[in-house]
Amino acid sequence: MFDELSPHARGLRDRLEAFMREHIYPNERALLAPPAEAEKWAPRPLAVALTEKARTQGLWNLFYNHGPEGQGLTNWEYSQLCEVLGRSLAAPEIFNCNAPDVGNMELLAAYGTETQKERWLKPLLAGEIRSCFAMTEPKVASSDATNIETQIRRDGDHYVVNGRKWWVTGAPSQRCKVAIVMGKSDPAAAKHLQQSMILVPMDSPGVTVERPLSVYGYEHAPLGHGEVVFDNVRVPAENMLLGEGRGFEIAQGRLGPGRIHHCMRFIGLAERALEIMCARARERVAFGSTLAEMGAVRQAIGQSRCDIEQARLVTLRAAWTMDKVGNKAARNEIAVAKIVVPTIAGAVIDRAIQVHGGAGLSQDFFLAEAFAETRFLRIGDGPDEVHREALARAELARQH
Repeated sequence: MFDELSPHARGLRDRLEAFMREHIYPNERALLAPPAEAEKWAPRPLAVALTEKARTQGLWNLFYNHGPEGQGLTNWEYSQLCEVLGRSLAAPEIFNCNAPDVGNMELLAAYGTETQKERWLKPLLAGEIRSCFAMTEPKVASSDATNIETQIRRDGDHYVVNGRKWWVTGAPSQRCKVAIVMGKSDPAAAKHLQQSMILVPMDSPGVTVERPLSVYGYEHAPLGHGEVVFDNVRVPAENMLLGEGRGFEIAQGRLGPGRIHHCMRFIGLAERALEIMCARARERVAFGSTLAEMGAVRQAIGQSRCDIEQARLVTLRAAWTMDKVGNKAARNEIAVAKIVVPTIAGAVIDRAIQVHGGAGLSQDFFLAEAFAETRFLRIGDGPDEVHREALARAELARQH
């Protein structure tokens, strides 16, 4: 069913695996350790050094296929590399493949003007700045994006932005220089034409990052997630993306690839969890036998292998379908992967935590933070229930 992996993609994957073994795994604890408070949101010197090393080795912008700044991979090819990237929570940023920058770069490449690309896309592709995507709001159920209340109002040659956003990934970072903000520009328009997206420089007067938000206690510094207030923020009219009322159209173009990239990475995370579950089971002795000799543990290991293979197949199918028929036509396949993979990866990681006992809950292994990450995505990028509802409607229509 699937295409052959090209020699170029295969070579990139091999080099990426070697880089991970040599530079990421040995330094993972340092890369993920909470920094001192004064340096929490600043770039980490070790990460900066590894980023430069990755760039000089050509392991850079692996996702990008809109120009010479990337590697020209298909979604299906990138999925093979993304699984390798996903084995460590520290890795994506090192290769300039981290969310939300990947989605924002894709968005700017597809919908940005030449001026917008020059100002924002170019430095993002070079890894000189970071960005954030401000959509979710604390006062409304943002799983229904028509609820969004942030105002984007035209005032002469400017737009004025007013609203409060949260779960704005990347906003606390000192390197975050621009936000893509979704808000309501015309409340009187048709339901899905009320929203627009606009580029807001983070140093604009009226932009305040009020606080970082934690996921089960993890702040994910130095990128993090923030609650951000936009108080009468004035930005030039040319910062509007694609045009007024095009916010939903842009969102669908952005969120589809972003969802599948998360799923690709979670396959790698689950594979690594299974590996260390097996290692722990072989070496740990309880009640006179190794854990690997116990039926319940063997059942957990066997089920985890089955689960990962299923998750990988639905992810590969979604990526392959995106390449063949486009992101919009592949929306059902993307939805299946978005529902299935975080839940399966979370279940595998949870079993690995159980086999590790108290150690699995600690910072000595990556498992606790990995579990928090997979649980987060069952809400992030649209709750599972929203995707199930959309799938049900499609299935009912198909069976009619």
